[in-house]
Amino acid sequence: MPGLRSAGGPAGRRVSGAARRILTGVAITLSAAVAVVGVVGDARAARADQVRDLEYWLNDYGFSQAWNTTKGAGVTVAVIDTGVDGSITELSGAVVGGTDVSGVGSSNGQTPVGAENEHGTLVASLLAGRGTPTGGGLIGVAPEASILAVSVAFGTSDAVLSNDDQIAEGIRWAVDNGADVINMSLTRNTLDWPTSWDDSFMYAFENDVVVVAAAGNRGSGTAEVGAPATIPGVLTVAGVDQSKEASFDASSQGITIAVAAPSEKLVGVAPGGGYMEWYGTSAAAPIVSGLVALVRSAYPKLDAAEVINRVIETANPNGHTVPSPIYGNGLIDAAAAVSAFVPKSTAATPAELLQEWITLHRRADAEPITPTTSNTPVPVVPDADPPLPEQNSAAGWLPSPLTLTYVSVPLAVLVGFAILVTLFGIGATRHFKRIRSKL
Repeated sequence: MPGLRSAGGPAGRRVSGAARRILTGVAITLSAAVAVVGVVGDARAARADQVRDLEYWLNDYGFSQAWNTTKGAGVTVAVIDTGVDGSITELSGAVVGGTDVSGVGSSNGQTPVGAENEHGTLVASLLAGRGTPTGGGLIGVAPEASILAVSVAFGTSDAVLSNDDQIAEGIRWAVDNGADVINMSLTRNTLDWPTSWDDSFMYAFENDVVVVAAAGNRGSGTAEVGAPATIPGVLTVAGVDQSKEASFDASSQGITIAVAAPSEKLVGVAPGGGYMEWYGTSAAAPIVSGLVALVRSAYPKLDAAEVINRVIETANPNGHTVPSPIYGNGLIDAAAAVSAFVPKSTAATPAELLQEWITLHRRADAEPITPTTSNTPVPVVPDADPPLPEQNSAAGWLPSPLTLTYVSVPLAVLVGFAILVTLFGIGATRHFKRIRSKL
């Protein structure tokens, strides 16, 4: 079974701050690879607006403007990842529930587990960070959305379930516990996925949940999009750099990509506090999940298909031909997504898309066909001869086409010829008698 890894990216760099520390990420055996990231600075030592100054995506992608409409209140996002440390200042009050599906974490999902265990906290803080009471610190793109922490342990043999089964179990738990959005910053690094995911993703779609997945990163060995980003109905996210061009290392490509979001020089909060600069579609995905939360908050009556449609239809092509396997339908635009007029979607719903794929590709084993006829030989009854024509005594004296052709006409010719011969003979005999009488 292929391993799953976090969809992170390459090593980050140290920026500034006292009490610096380096957290080294190890490739998770799933689909999310958290990069080695540098500490930006300890929260206590950083200037109040220092971290905010680094959050270029808030203005560049319309989030600051979108907050005039909504900040995501009333929407719950499940983060299926390595666990979320809800004790950090920026996530105070944000984590409203959680679970562990690995068997090695805490029951509330707030103990980081597995390899690169900082990954889940980075994701959650970028998505729904509240900042600090002093007005500084990291603020997420949907700072009033709620978080469900679902911890999965990748890269360890201690987990009680396989990587694939942890994901399937985590999705079902998230749906049953009120998730409106599920963020999956991980990749399986394969185009396909296990059948257990068919059921769990369909369960999410049928319960009106939007699933957001990272496309993966070339820098982490993901040359093309892998599951869950290949699953029909999933909102797949590619990454771009600060100039809004495709990121070579911190993204990948594929026809299932829906939109693109920033994936380079991003900031998150590590477990225990402290800020980290990181790269990859692991970071781009929670930015889009936060955008989905804003849309669901602004338009609570829209179903999942219409929410996805609004995110896609308001994306900015930014001069590129879209849709494309690199940018999808374009760069996200949070301000437009929560305010622009978007016609009602006529496209298939996520559940319909996945069901169509399952019907075409998951061929059930053929059941033995039971014969519907008896094995006893059935005698062949020949067709009855056609009835004889009725006898007609008068018809026997009348000529038919057959008798005319083969009897009457030839007989008439023969009789006529005989008459001519007879007449010729009679004439010749009389002629000789006249000659003999003259002698």
